[in-house]
Amino acid sequence: MMYYTGNAQDLSQLQCVAYPANSSDPLLVEWVKYEHNPILAPPLGVGLKDFRDPSTLWIGPDGKYLMVMGSKHENNIGAPFSSGTGMWECVDLYPISTRDTYGLEMSSYESDAKYVLKQSGDDDRHDWYAIGTYDPVKDKWYPDDPEMDVGIGLRYDYGKFYASKTFYDPSKRRRVLWGYVGETDLQQNDLKKGWANMLNVPRTVVLDPKTQSNLLEWPVEEIETLRSEKYHEFKDVELRPGSLVPLDIGSTAEVFLVVFTLVLAVLAIKLDISASFEVDEASMSPTLEADVFNCTTSEGSAMRGVLGPFGVVVLADATLSEQTPVYFYVAKNIDGTCTTYFCADESRSSKLLDVGKVVYGSTVPILHGENYNMRLLVCQISKTMV
Repeated sequence: MMYYTGNAQDLSQLQCVAYPANSSDPLLVEWVKYEHNPILAPPLGVGLKDFRDPSTLWIGPDGKYLMVMGSKHENNIGAPFSSGTGMWECVDLYPISTRDTYGLEMSSYESDAKYVLKQSGDDDRHDWYAIGTYDPVKDKWYPDDPEMDVGIGLRYDYGKFYASKTFYDPSKRRRVLWGYVGETDLQQNDLKKGWANMLNVPRTVVLDPKTQSNLLEWPVEEIETLRSEKYHEFKDVELRPGSLVPLDIGSTAEVFLVVFTLVLAVLAIKLDISASFEVDEASMSPTLEADVFNCTTSEGSAMRGVLGPFGVVVLADATLSEQTPVYFYVAKNIDGTCTTYFCADESRSSKLLDVGKVVYGSTVPILHGENYNMRLLVCQISKTMV
């Protein structure tokens, strides 16, 4: 069955059900609406246009089916998790294992499982989550850290990512995450392309085994079946400030290492890039840089510090007049600790003047002894950079 939000003639949001017309079709292309729709209407106190996005159903301890809904109730959300946070869309609640990297089905009720509560904030258009515990008998969720509650703490993604949902894949015992990626092309350009906006590459979601306080997301393993048998590997490449080191990856692309930055000048290609950077400890010791850096308010990759930016520049032309850097920036605080940022800079991604060009990103936890690792899936379709 499929649960979805439908609109009445007065635009009130109603929850409906549909069934596959042919359940043996592996793609489930055709669906039939339930003849007695709708099954749910906005309850009292909830605006007619503020009741949408049903979650996946699960079975409670009493044998009844449960789900969470996106809503807003007198400036609070439909369920009393928080207050004053505006409209919550695409609400999700699911368990994560604290012992292994496999996913959990919502009705498993493992005693030591953690539970993720997530919402898409209609006011700020971000996907926020928090990790906590869920009491299935009281049907209540509690954050592990109230200061990192939903809407004020962690986000799934600090780039273009919204209205996400997860599902449990029982065949591979994994939790899979999908999200909406908005584009900023003008309508006439969307018509020329033949599409407008897209979904991200699906990701598996697990609890970070080292921190136990944040999620780890990784492209689903099926993506690796798209790789070619030929690949290029470069080891022990030394990057110095202002250096330019060309790397040959074939006739379809040029690669440079430049100014603490690995630069890929890609002509027309699809790439799966894994890069690992190790910072010289000797350069860290005398460094003192007040932690005033912020991805979104910075000058982007053009802003130079003692320990950054360093990373990969993709979707670049041969002269680097167009480029999209994805990079780390390390700021050493006055107390001797370091804060690592992971950013993407669109400010020079296109010569067009009518598309969005922002710098986005946030801090990432890099533990002692870890390298600075990134994986990028790059795709250039026709003349449109994705």
